[in-house]
Amino acid sequence: MTILSFLACIGPLIFVHEMGHYLVGRWCGVKADVFSIGFGREVAGWTDRRGTRWKVGWMPLGGYVKFKGDMNPASQPSDEWLALPAEERAQTFQAKPLWQRFAIVAAGPLINFLLAILLFMGIFAAIGYPTSPPIVTGVVAGGPAASAGVVPGDRVVSINGREVDNFAQVKDYVMLRPAQPLKLIVEREGRQLALPATTGSTMVKDSFGNEAKIGTLGIYSNAVALEKLPLSQLPGQAVRQTSDTVQAMVLTLGQLVAGKRSVKELGGPLKIAQVSGQQASLGWLPFFWLMAVISINLGFINLLPIPLLDGGHLLFYGIEAVRRKPLKPEAQEWAFRTGLAALLALMVFVTFNDLSSFGVWKHLGG
Repeated sequence: MTILSFLACIGPLIFVHEMGHYLVGRWCGVKADVFSIGFGREVAGWTDRRGTRWKVGWMPLGGYVKFKGDMNPASQPSDEWLALPAEERAQTFQAKPLWQRFAIVAAGPLINFLLAILLFMGIFAAIGYPTSPPIVTGVVAGGPAASAGVVPGDRVVSINGREVDNFAQVKDYVMLRPAQPLKLIVEREGRQLALPATTGSTMVKDSFGNEAKIGTLGIYSNAVALEKLPLSQLPGQAVRQTSDTVQAMVLTLGQLVAGKRSVKELGGPLKIAQVSGQQASLGWLPFFWLMAVISINLGFINLLPIPLLDGGHLLFYGIEAVRRKPLKPEAQEWAFRTGLAALLALMVFVTFNDLSSFGVWKHLGG
């Protein structure tokens, strides 16, 4: 169940990501030699009439599109490229203008965001969108909200300057900010009051035993409402949900860097596989929600300016646009080697974290 769920989740996301590169590449007139889902030895594949080899590798942890002329990691012209006949060279990635190369590389992450938007639209169309008003029904005695002066009946207008439309937005905002100061604006009897508060911090465990640190405010609402949205409103709400998810990723990444969150919370492919199986066991809704979040993660991570990732290529294209010439191939080669080393180190680290969360090290240690 876990393996099948993982493949059903990550496989389509990788396929869509690489398809973004492939389709924009074709639109720009670049020939694709290989379209691969997974790495390593080919398990299955075929060659289409355009000469593109479509294949599946035995290790389903990524994928790639190899365009014609891609003879080095930096996709820079080489002696081998210059030796190609002019007609073939015109079909290569390196022969295209800078804006087309930028578009081809950016298409992969961007289509992951588009897929997430479509998934959120489907979910909101199926079950509705939370519309419970941000009105406090009850306040936990001795909690952060009670200490700040919040009382039942208050309507939360904004948190730290961010306006809220429903109670779910209040909950989501607070959960991501454990032990952090907040400025609440509440409406009470027609007047707006500014109430400073500091969120609590607690570890929660779900039914599968997964633990996470969340922020708490000590308020709740008894009103639970999901409203079916008209088709015209679905794209806007889905885009907003995608934007909120990206902001949450940036926030938690900053918390990790600042030491406000433990690096033990970082997970890798093994953790994704475990969670995929868990969410699939709960039904299609949690599973597709997970797919949307992972798709956003895939797009976001690939846009980071790290050599070897799409964002690293885009960074070099930005430098090329400013300098009016690319960086020297040697400099790019060293940058890509450094990026590869960093990514491999991160992969080892998150795999160690995953195994630790599974209790492997405790078991081995007796």
